[in-house]
Amino acid sequence: MHTKAGLLNWASHANPLTVKALSLVPSYRTYRKMYALLQQSQWWSREELVAYQTRALSRLLDHAYENVPYYHRVFEERSLVPGDIRTPEDLVLLPFLTKEIIQANLADLKARNYPETAFEYVRTSGSTGTPMGFYYEKGVSRAREWAFMKTQWDRVGYRFGDRCVILRGHVVDAASSGVSWRRALFGRWLIMSSHQMTEEALPAYIDWIRKFRPRFIHAYPSTAVILARYMREHGIEPFPTVKAVLCGSENLYPWQRSLLAEAFGCRVFSWYGNSEQTVLAGECEESTLYHIFPEYSIVELIGGDNRPVEGPGAMGEVVATNLTNFVCPLIRYRTMDVAVATEKQCSCGRQYPLLEKVEGRLQEFIVTRSGHLISVTPINYESEAFENIRQFQMYQEERGELIMKVVRKPAYTEEDTQQLTRELRWQLGDEVNVHVRFVDEIPRTEGGKFRYLIQKLPISIGDL
Repeated sequence: MHTKAGLLNWASHANPLTVKALSLVPSYRTYRKMYALLQQSQWWSREELVAYQTRALSRLLDHAYENVPYYHRVFEERSLVPGDIRTPEDLVLLPFLTKEIIQANLADLKARNYPETAFEYVRTSGSTGTPMGFYYEKGVSRAREWAFMKTQWDRVGYRFGDRCVILRGHVVDAASSGVSWRRALFGRWLIMSSHQMTEEALPAYIDWIRKFRPRFIHAYPSTAVILARYMREHGIEPFPTVKAVLCGSENLYPWQRSLLAEAFGCRVFSWYGNSEQTVLAGECEESTLYHIFPEYSIVELIGGDNRPVEGPGAMGEVVATNLTNFVCPLIRYRTMDVAVATEKQCSCGRQYPLLEKVEGRLQEFIVTRSGHLISVTPINYESEAFENIRQFQMYQEERGELIMKVVRKPAYTEEDTQQLTRELRWQLGDEVNVHVRFVDEIPRTEGGKFRYLIQKLPISIGDL
């Protein structure tokens, strides 16, 4: 769902020497150590995973208390010491950490026992409406993240030598060269610009992908949808070499999954994470349930009363505690993402905690006149009402009033407007009025992502 551009940056700039030379690089050693652990721990019993988490949490809290001024202050104000928090469930004794708190206390969130050279400043894109700066451990955080991502991709057969097309919001300078793609990672990745994917350019994109013969497509769902729609509308056959589409950094909606699977004729694999590196979860070989990495973080789902939600199907805000970032610990961080719990067990055999689905960010809910929230996730954007629409985006700044911005296809008529209005009224109910507005284009974010809903109303988990 959230950006993982750092993985691409790290891999694209890896030392182009031999694997033996790479083993001398600290970041590569970090990767290898974490990856080796994950090959074993993913098959541990639930008791072994809980024991690992408990030990990791104890180390983190001891460190935060001794070396991070903000957390030392938090413990002191509550008359607590790290030993009072013996299990992940005891984290409720500590307060939540919000984006606003991080911005107001960033200097005091830096661990004092690390040199200044260990801090890499990172800033989120602000797609939730609140841009935020924080710190990775330079040469460590990105390498460790790549170990987790590679472990996820292993589930659908990804290998380092595989060719991969990248459709993730990159800008490739087409003005001077006349091309919208470039090679990376020793020629194994074909990075394609998402900003030049026009009707006129898409045939060339398809030709290049077919010639490149990729085994995987790594994409933002919204970018892959542009290609998939064009292929379906023009009767273009799937790429025969593609084994799976790897979707992340945006919420994957059910209609997108169906469209991508149909157009590309392969498995669509999704994962959920964030730039803050506080939560990471992905699907497996057997199911579309999101398997939360317990080695990565401790994840809570909280309801409107700020207490843990209970029972299968319960929806709550994701609150996460990263277990690996010691330079800038984020403990009980409110992600503003909404997910649905499940008590199912996956047939893959991993004893990881599971999420039924990720609904997206709180800002991806529509507010009715009475203040109720409607998720955009179940809306069917592949119905006939959208047949003559090239692009669309919803916009809300008043309760119960939704503006639908539409980029029309040449065949679009007034009947399409009426059908679209009826369809959305049926899906959203009587408490939302829909107003259609025609535009020439819908811009993406600076990071190349596409937001299906621009929500200007303030929303909290208590509104669910």
